[in-house]
Amino acid sequence: MKKLILFFLSVCLMATSCEDFLERENPNAINSEFFFENESSLVLYTNGLIRSYATEIMDFINGDRYSDTQSWDGEQLFYTDRYTVANSTSWSWSSLRAINYYLEHMREAKADAAVLDHYEGVGRFFRAMFYFRRMKTFGALPWYDHVIESSNKQDLYKDRDSRSEICRHILDDLNYACAHCSDDEAYRVRATLIHRYVALAVKARFCLYEGTYRKYHTVDPSTGKPWTSEEKAEGTTYLEECINACEEIMASRVYSLVDVAGNRRTQYRAMFTAEDGCADYTDEWIWARDYDEGYQVSNKSYSINDYMINAQHASYAFNRDFIMTYLMLDGTPFTSRYAGTSYYNVSFPDECEGRDYRLEQTIRTPGFTRDKGRRNYAPDLVYAKTGYQPVKYLTDDIKDEINDATYTDVPLIRYAEILLSYAEAKAEMGACTKAIWDKTVALTRARSGVKSIYPTVADPYMQAYFENTVTDPVILEIRRERGTEFPMENLRQDDIRRWHMGNLLVKVKTGIYIPSLETPLDLDEDGVADNFVSSKVTEKAGLRVLTVNYNGSSLSGAGHVLSEGNKGYIKVATGIQQGYYWSEKKYLYPIPAPDITLNDGLGQNYGW
Repeated sequence: MKKLILFFLSVCLMATSCEDFLERENPNAINSEFFFENESSLVLYTNGLIRSYATEIMDFINGDRYSDTQSWDGEQLFYTDRYTVANSTSWSWSSLRAINYYLEHMREAKADAAVLDHYEGVGRFFRAMFYFRRMKTFGALPWYDHVIESSNKQDLYKDRDSRSEICRHILDDLNYACAHCSDDEAYRVRATLIHRYVALAVKARFCLYEGTYRKYHTVDPSTGKPWTSEEKAEGTTYLEECINACEEIMASRVYSLVDVAGNRRTQYRAMFTAEDGCADYTDEWIWARDYDEGYQVSNKSYSINDYMINAQHASYAFNRDFIMTYLMLDGTPFTSRYAGTSYYNVSFPDECEGRDYRLEQTIRTPGFTRDKGRRNYAPDLVYAKTGYQPVKYLTDDIKDEINDATYTDVPLIRYAEILLSYAEAKAEMGACTKAIWDKTVALTRARSGVKSIYPTVADPYMQAYFENTVTDPVILEIRRERGTEFPMENLRQDDIRRWHMGNLLVKVKTGIYIPSLETPLDLDEDGVADNFVSSKVTEKAGLRVLTVNYNGSSLSGAGHVLSEGNKGYIKVATGIQQGYYWSEKKYLYPIPAPDITLNDGLGQNYGW
């Protein structure tokens, strides 16, 4: 086994040269009869695909920065009325060519039939990944299952195939990968390679996405026309396929939640700050991106710690409306303890008391320390202007702030997602019984110190949060649980879009309760003031100063104002967010104008 592990590590080191190959303008320049010679060449090629498709840490963390859960100190052009077809990009097909070239030639390698089947499954897995990502962005697409030659005008000027047809092809490729990719421990040893359970997990994610998309969207966003009866029925089929994929993973007992009762105040965050998570969390991580200091495989030229606490970078902060969805430890809603909307007038230390342990492992709360407990850290209002400052990926060692790279691994798919996807698909089918709840949602809540209560009555706050579009108490609680389990894990944007809740992406964000201006705040309750909020003062000795104004005009590009309707808490209009708007067409991006000029047969997405 050790020799096999060393072999895979050595292959990963060669991934950069493989990526260079994939980026060449003409992949056919390599003589396939020589290149696809044996299993080693298949490993080399597919490791290049893994490096290309395993989301990098900054893209992973930033994936939801413009979602409903976070307040981001910068403008998202797509949310404004200035975004047009001319702004659209990313209609690129070069990586698909590399995948199809591989699939056309990989069986020239001399290897056992089972090995060839596995590596075909890996190739088809990546083709499914390519189309899944493009379909979420652009909807209908031209389907290609072969290399496009420059002389083939029919391929080059092909129309787009329907969303439904693309989804059927994606499912076919994933089903092949699920059936033929190996489930051998050698492929699972560091959670970085593609194997049967990775394919099943992505199948579950895709099927949940499309099944709920067909349920909550009344029209095909590419055409603006209602789904046909067949397309609606397919939505149910996708939910069933999600359930089947989750059940296979759960029944295998290969994975489980990492849960030690005595560590529930620390074990959740520990997964995201571990030096070698790929080795430490093989029980829970299904697929991950591995960063390794020994091999100098890092994320980028600056550390995550610096990025998360340095005000020179775009500010990370959470939205209070989202923070209020975290439950109390006794399993009851935080908002249920207050009459009307008086929960907005609760001080920051008080609102953090007795909450789901994931809250204190996701944001700075009173008592948060670093440097092995030697230094307290209060929320920095200059950096995280809502007051809800993330710590989920922030390591405890101060020395990490001056390193020029980050080596903590990234869990791209965790077992917790399988549990919650299973529960959600069952709930959407009207079949999430207490027995299902107890083996899914109850487990993620228990891991976080929260008492499990099977919901029979809808929480009014959650109903209002989702604009009264859902009344089913089980579905609402599963949505709550996905939010608190996966913040900053590149899932929320997809969730909001598949639930047809785009309006949440453009709502003004709110922050912590501020009793009055010009009064020092002790947000970590250590007896020493650490923040100051003012409409006049920009600097105050010993304190971090957030300057706000009353009229809503821009202030350093970020317009921080006190709420008119509920004075006392910060209302943050990020960038020109007050000018943001949502419309039905924005569930898809437009096909870029230059590509339609080259091939007017592509057409344009509805509304663009």
